[in-house]
Amino acid sequence: MRVMGVDPGLTRCGFSVVETGSGRKVVALDVDVVRTPSTMPLPERLLAVWTAAEFWMDTHRPDVIAVERVFAQHNVSTAMGTAQAGGVVALAAARRGIDVHFHTPSEVKAAVTGNGNAGKAQVTAMITKILGLQKAPEPADAADALALAVCHSWRAPMIARMAEAERRAEAQKKVFEQRLAAQRRASGTRSASGTRSASGTRSAGASRTMTGGAR
Repeated sequence: MRVMGVDPGLTRCGFSVVETGSGRKVVALDVDVVRTPSTMPLPERLLAVWTAAEFWMDTHRPDVIAVERVFAQHNVSTAMGTAQAGGVVALAAARRGIDVHFHTPSEVKAAVTGNGNAGKAQVTAMITKILGLQKAPEPADAADALALAVCHSWRAPMIARMAEAERRAEAQKKVFEQRLAAQRRASGTRSASGTRSASGTRSAGASRTMTGGAR
């Protein structure tokens, strides 16, 4: 499986591509950071990120894309820019029919370091070790993009099992609802039949009484 990891951002947007092997073996194929100056108009900055994302997808043809899920930050403008950058990447993927999965920073840190509160230095050190890189990827956005790709590579089997479990649960729910609806219809039919029968019995009895009185 080929996974493209994206650490979204406007000033710096990290891109990476890894390929999974047997077990937990992961091989890094490429990594880079796309930069846009803060003086550039927002639409042009988003266009630059989108163009880079399309180039990476067309060049590496990933099977799936892992993007960092944005959470509220103290700097609202930074959070909005990060979300917007992630959105254009997801859009580029959707145009190609590529699945996109979002992972929280704590999920990524826990996957590669075992500690959901690990710092950037720890993440960079572990990614360098996991991928057997000769030197640590720089800047931190590059390491984060690789960490996202590795995180998804290792979490993919669990995600697939959860999706299958949800699919089966939904199918069982539909079967149960169909059976319940059928039972209700059958119960309503029996109830209506019983009412008609009781009404007919009373009418016949009344008729006999009236006839007898006439005699």
